[in-house]
This record gives sequence, structure tokens and C-alpha cells, in this order.
Amino acid sequence: MTPACLDLPIVPGATNRKPLYLLQPRVERKAISVIQKTPSLLLTVPGHGLPAEWPCWVEGVSGFTALNRQPPQQAPWMVGVIDADTVEVNALNGAGQNASGGWLVYQPGVDLTDATAQLTITGPGYTLELTSANGGLEVLGVGRLNIVLTPEQSAAIPHDGVTYTLDITWQNGDVSRWLDGPVTVRRGGGHGCCT
Repeated sequence: MTPACLDLPIVPGATNRKPLYLLQPRVERKAISVIQKTPSLLLTVPGHGLPAEWPCWVEGVSGFTALNRQPPQQAPWMVGVIDADTVEVNALNGAGQNASGGWLVYQPGVDLTDATAQLTITGPGYTLELTSANGGLEVLGVGRLNIVLTPEQSAAIPHDGVTYTLDITWQNGDVSRWLDGPVTVRRGGGHGCCT
């Protein structure tokens, strides 16, 4: 398996909590039975099977083309779970829309039961290993990890030439490199960018 390449942005001197979604390669499609005309768009998708907030695409909806996104060409929506049959696309306003049909499309999460994960950040003369044992990785459920960097750890990361890898060790001893990529440490400081 070729690891996915993903940038890891870091704010130095701050607590950094970064969610990661570990997705299976197969795609699930669940029929949308009702697109509710609510300000925060609600979709009725019986038995959707999403464990929690999850990256999803929507295909084939008529009457509300802004909702449709094609995997993998377009970024997914972050879809919240309301109940076993209802999800929310908070980024869209469904009030006054007359939409129907379509499919909720997603990749199921990877089962991390009995697996361990290690995220290693490396740079010139620098190495930091984050695991669940040292509090640097939190397993939040099926397919969900949270990277946790303390203010001291984030302040110590060099600004240039830093990369990371995420390795999963399965119960049988196999190791999979799941993610890798550059670490981008934000330069400057303060909150002067907002007016």
C-alpha cells in the first residue's frame, strides 16, 4: 500500500489537536430518502452507518447542485451524525431548496482494534514520536485518531525540513505506513491577521 500524502500544519507554542480519518479503500453508497428544507441541511439516510462526524460526498441530488461533490476529484463535506438515520451538512443552508434523490458516499473507517499507531516527526537533528502510550495519539473510535501536541512540543519543532510518518502496527505484527508528508510550522505569531 502506498501511504497517503497529507500536509500537517502546526501552530508553534500552542496545543495542537489534529483529527485524522483512516479510511478503507472501498466506497459505500447509501440512498438519501429526504433532503430536509432546514437552515443547517439535514439529510435522511436510513441506516447510514456513520460512526461520528465523517468525510462524505453526495452524488446525484437534483434541485440543489451545490450539494453534489464527486469523489475523489472534489473535497468531501464534513457530515455530522444526528441519529442512525439522519446526518447534517452544516456548511450548507437547505432552507428553500427543493432537492431530492441522490446518494451519501463515504469510505468506511479502518478498524483499529488491537492495533497500535505511531506518528514520528523528523527534521534536521530532531525526532518526536507520538503514540497512545505517551498521550500524543488518541484513538477516538473506528478510523479516527487525534494527534495531540503540547505547547512545548509544538514550539520545539524546527521551522524547515520537517516531515512526518504515521505507521500502524496490526495485531499480527505487520506494519503499514498509512500517512506521510511535510510538517508546516506557521511562522510569525500573534492574532494580528484578523480585523
